Amino acid sequence: MSTAAPMAQAEDGEIADQGSVSLQGLSKSFGEFTAVRDLDLRVAPGEFLSMLGPSGSGKTTVLRIIAGFEEATSGTVRLSGVDVTRTPPHARDVNTVFQDYALFPHMTIADNVGYGLRVKGTSKAERAMQVGDSLRRVRLDHVADRLPHQLSGGQRQRIALARALILRPQVLLLDEPLGALDKQLREQMQIELKQIQREVGITFIFVTHDQEEALTLSDRVAVFNNGHIEQIGTARDVYERPQSEFVARFLGLSNLISADLAADLTGDGQTMSIRPERVHLQAVTDELPSGEVGLVGTVSEIVYTGPTTRYLIATDAGIDIIAEQPNSHGADRMASARGDRLRVAWNPANAARLP
Repeated sequence: MSTAAPMAQAEDGEIADQGSVSLQGLSKSFGEFTAVRDLDLRVAPGEFLSMLGPSGSGKTTVLRIIAGFEEATSGTVRLSGVDVTRTPPHARDVNTVFQDYALFPHMTIADNVGYGLRVKGTSKAERAMQVGDSLRRVRLDHVADRLPHQLSGGQRQRIALARALILRPQVLLLDEPLGALDKQLREQMQIELKQIQREVGITFIFVTHDQEEALTLSDRVAVFNNGHIEQIGTARDVYERPQSEFVARFLGLSNLISADLAADLTGDGQTMSIRPERVHLQAVTDELPSGEVGLVGTVSEIVYTGPTTRYLIATDAGIDIIAEQPNSHGADRMASARGDRLRVAWNPANAARLP
């Protein structure tokens, strides 16, 4: 947790955007291994940005460079317009929330949350007032006198968040903070985290490998791969309009149609990505709806997921297609067993073209 000293003035006397983060030409090597390569990124003040990618893609290294825990091999880091590339962590106006919470086990919740204020020399009365406000913000003011081990995992995570926010940092960095929670609690915390971010208006930079989490929380998502950003945009942009095969495959399920097959189906010889929920099933004898294309095949697997049923179709064209149909009341199931013959169809307008 930061107890940041005042940072230097922005260059040229300009008034900096409080809470902005700018990375330019950022690289980081560990011996012969390059973890981050020539990366550019700007995060707007008050934005919720998620850095999403598989293990080893460079996202956590970038977060640690922003925090000052790692030093960039090359490139610059600016916070609110100020170059902090060589500034130590304690002198950067950022705080970090980790997956393991890092609460002091012997301190009460109130003392944990107010620790940073105590280090700054804030008076006891003022500290008590701010701690109360912070705990109310995360809806845990009733546990102020308890110890960390007396709280649930979700409650401890909210306390770690309250402790990080009480100093009002310009930027809050979150390193997979929900990773240790079970699915139901994690989904609940996602909603609460986004609500808290809107209330406080602080820039959040969130690292995760969970695609659903990134899409749920973020104003924008930066998809990392092999030390660089493959694509950055809104959740809808990166999901509906992936710009590479990696993004199409990493963000949820996707059916990739080769350029040759796409040319046969549509006349457009460009690789296509079509999401399973955009694919529907129909009887082989039925005519294709106007403007749609389709492939005939055999059902090789059916998976019930609760809200949807997922079908794997081995098409006669030699590729497998996944179709996902909602289990709405009275939905007409076109396939009921493996071995059924049917057609998978979709509108090419709903497919993303990959370069």
